[in-house]
Amino acid sequence: KVKKMQTDWIGKSYGAEVDFPVDGRDEKITVYTTRPDTLHGATFMVLAPEHSLAASLATPENKNAVEKYIYDASMKSNVDRLQDKEKTGVFTGTYAINPLNGAKVPIWLSDYVLADYGTGAIMCVPAHDDRDFEFAKKFDIPIIQVIAKDGKEIENMTEAYTEASGTMINSGEWNGMESAVLKKEAPIMIEKMGIGHKTVNYKLRDWVFSRQRYWGEPIPIVHCPECGCVPVPEDQLPLLLPEVESYQPTGTGESPLADIDWWVNTTCPVCGAPAKRETNTMPQWAGSSWYFLRYVDNKNDKELVSREKADKYLPVDMYIGGVEHAVLHLLYSRFYTKFLYDSGVVDFDEPFIKLFNQGMITGKNGIKMSKSKGNVVSPDDLVRDYGCDSLRMYELFVGPPELDSEWDDRGIDGVNRFLNRFWNLVMDNKDSGVQADKEMLKVRNRMIHEITTRLENFSLNTVVSGFMEYTNKMIDMARNGGIDKETLKTAVVMLSPFAPHIGEELWRQLGETDSVFHAVWPVADKEAMADDEKEVAVQVNGKTKLVVTVPVDISKEDAIAAGRKALEDAGKLSGTVVKEIYVPGKIINIVAKP
Repeated sequence: KVKKMQTDWIGKSYGAEVDFPVDGRDEKITVYTTRPDTLHGATFMVLAPEHSLAASLATPENKNAVEKYIYDASMKSNVDRLQDKEKTGVFTGTYAINPLNGAKVPIWLSDYVLADYGTGAIMCVPAHDDRDFEFAKKFDIPIIQVIAKDGKEIENMTEAYTEASGTMINSGEWNGMESAVLKKEAPIMIEKMGIGHKTVNYKLRDWVFSRQRYWGEPIPIVHCPECGCVPVPEDQLPLLLPEVESYQPTGTGESPLADIDWWVNTTCPVCGAPAKRETNTMPQWAGSSWYFLRYVDNKNDKELVSREKADKYLPVDMYIGGVEHAVLHLLYSRFYTKFLYDSGVVDFDEPFIKLFNQGMITGKNGIKMSKSKGNVVSPDDLVRDYGCDSLRMYELFVGPPELDSEWDDRGIDGVNRFLNRFWNLVMDNKDSGVQADKEMLKVRNRMIHEITTRLENFSLNTVVSGFMEYTNKMIDMARNGGIDKETLKTAVVMLSPFAPHIGEELWRQLGETDSVFHAVWPVADKEAMADDEKEVAVQVNGKTKLVVTVPVDISKEDAIAAGRKALEDAGKLSGTVVKEIYVPGKIINIVAKP
């Protein structure tokens, strides 16, 4: 999901840039298109209002309307322009020439085209694009179909034909070609014709890296009237924010730093003339894009992170965070890491090995918790009543961590009761002196295996239910002769990451003097957890009659004998036995005739 979001945000596409001469003028407009195969169907062209030719293309009778449209578009954000459902536009009065067929193509301006994507100009093929179709219908622009299913043209089109494949029509020498094939070949053909060239384009835009506010890392640039923009010398870094009692908005749109004269006024590092510091600061992303590197070497005042520690501890094994960070923080972290990799600072080019997006705890009926809705749950009250270990475990138990879960105060009671049972189990048996028998070893190792597997799969809610299940088994064992100390220690070590306060205290009660978090996570012994016996279905003529328990390593002869005896004892075998089948550990089948 995140990879798709990042891929769409980067927006890499393959296509061609095509040059459209402007009719009657010694100028051309270059458009970027991912569908050069549809060039014969381009019946109009749209420029972004900010395009360098936008105003100059207006004919005298269209000048006022064009200038007003350009001004109105400048008052909207890019987001608003792309989200507007109703497409608006203005005709410049000027035409371009379709370089393939010589047809005149009217040049329009519309704010749904952005200057910073592609060339800021698009060719419009209304027969094969929903947005272009809507625009053409609104402004009565011709619609020419150039791709058709089975080569059959649609009469009186009511919507764009947007199928990915079809046969070319109304396209001159390209008629009859498959559009999917032509899409790949057209950029090369266009290059050979000298009317454009093959290219790759991206939706990703330049990152606006400055903010007009006090907090944030100062940008280490000095503005000199003689030398221009000069970087602050390395021996003067890091450049720190000035320490002031208060800071206020300037009222001019500049950063509050612009009003701190003693900090702003400096000298040029190159020529020594009076100069001014850059007063914009970096965005919060400047630090949050690489903070994870700092965790492994946070006292290093010479470099971001030492190469030795980076090689030892990084990259990050697992990143846990909301999916809302997919195309900002996570993408920026990748930018930084790839840059640092290219610079030789780190030896990896992706910051995180594994990503996990957690769900959200909601109020009743799945409503997001907020103060305004009055449905916020106070953790202070829950910790007071149940303890933070109970709260922590219930948060994990409430549902699969990747899904949203509805909070229910009643659920914490069950988790609290479980922790009390576990506490009592350990306290009542810590000095029992019982030695582990085969059954006890089996339970201990199965507990290790199942909880570790669930934990590694990040199925945290089932980890908690696993603790509950095995605690009940250990309580039954304790009632029937006691439970050994090593099994209790194993359970405490595994529970501690989830209930650290209880875990630490019980570790001491079991006679340990060091922290439980210095203990080693247990590893399951596969032989010890294996069954000695297995339940096997016993069938007569393929129909199951009963189940018997046999040793795992029982021979075929003994298994069949055990099955026959069980059937005879139960009065479920009659007739003459003609065949006996044993599928090890699964089925004993007796074939008999009346």
